[in-house]
Amino acid sequence: MEYGLIGAKLGHSYSRQIHEEIGGYSYELKELPTRADAEAFLEARDFKAVNVTIPYKKLVIPYCDEVEPRAAAIGAVNTLVNRDGKLYGYNTDYDGFAYLARRHGVRFRGKTVLILGSGGTRNTVAAVCRDRGAERVVTLSRSGADGCITYEQAEASGEGQIIVNASPAGMYPNNGECLLDLKKFPDLEAVLDVVYNPFRTELLLRAEELGIPAYCGMEMLVAQAVYASARFLDRKVDLSHVERIHRDIRRQVSNISLIGMPGCGKSTVGRALARALGKTYVDLDDVIEQVAKMPIPDIFAQRGEDVFRKYEADAVRECAKNHGQVIACGGGVIKTPGNARLLRQNGPVLWIRRPVEKLPTTGRPLSMGGHSLKKMEAERTPLYRSGSDAAVDNFGRLSDTVRDAVEAFDQTFDPGN
Repeated sequence: MEYGLIGAKLGHSYSRQIHEEIGGYSYELKELPTRADAEAFLEARDFKAVNVTIPYKKLVIPYCDEVEPRAAAIGAVNTLVNRDGKLYGYNTDYDGFAYLARRHGVRFRGKTVLILGSGGTRNTVAAVCRDRGAERVVTLSRSGADGCITYEQAEASGEGQIIVNASPAGMYPNNGECLLDLKKFPDLEAVLDVVYNPFRTELLLRAEELGIPAYCGMEMLVAQAVYASARFLDRKVDLSHVERIHRDIRRQVSNISLIGMPGCGKSTVGRALARALGKTYVDLDDVIEQVAKMPIPDIFAQRGEDVFRKYEADAVRECAKNHGQVIACGGGVIKTPGNARLLRQNGPVLWIRRPVEKLPTTGRPLSMGGHSLKKMEAERTPLYRSGSDAAVDNFGRLSDTVRDAVEAFDQTFDPGN
């Protein structure tokens, strides 16, 4: 092994794509499930340079012949370089988090910063905040032990201008977990989350709903990789391509979820859009039928709409955790509270629109046509609007609709494009 990443579980890491684009070298993901595995790897020293992730950022320190002062002070090494048999340890997570904050104009000077979680990443985040002049850095944990305060205590005080999640809360596969009620913090200016899978954790979604600037850890991941690569190859740091790589990775792995009235063309558009972008097509109704072991009309007829909606919500919850998909949803998916926000975790939701008089009704359990269909459209339109990131009209040629959908996709996760 020359270059790569070591950690206990690496199944959803994007580091290979990022490093191979940055440095042009082969980058291996090497899972080391146990401490003994990690120790054997480090003792062998059979590598040129590696990144280190959970849970070995502290474990590697005694194996280093030299640790940069900043990494030693933080107590975590995430970049190891082997120079002539000697191991040198660095902390490029510090650089990555500093880049994320700087890139979005988050200023810590004079502010009270609340850090969620007391694990190793907390020390890195706290170091950046203090170095940039934060007045107070307060650590929150479930127990409130070791100088931390509990989440309940933080909510009761309501103090804090910046919140940083440095815990695994909300990270795949535990999507949807959130540790704080952000409405309790009236002076909140920004929320940052070091988690990058999903792109929008529940914490970030709640911040967005309140109009508070919210930033995901993907840019931190890319930036720290640029700094690490410079250490790997002993060259000058070049940050000029961080945003391009970030955009490319996000575009590659983002989902696109399609919502809209029954018969508006979500399935047809979805298949074509998936082909155009090289993504996997997922029809949510197919997923539901596989689980229920019966066609959708039979679920309605034999078990009722409430049971169908339960199947649908379960399918949304599981499918939305994955990446690189175009997900065509049933027309009523927005009727269940929470479905739209689940779909938005890993990419934008597009509302496919077609005139009501052109909507087919055959084989659709809740589409009766005529006045009933118009009434359904009137009831659901506000839900489609609030649950989507953009609208795409499906009035004419399929190629035009797909082109517009691609443009909408690009704009939603990169408004400056």
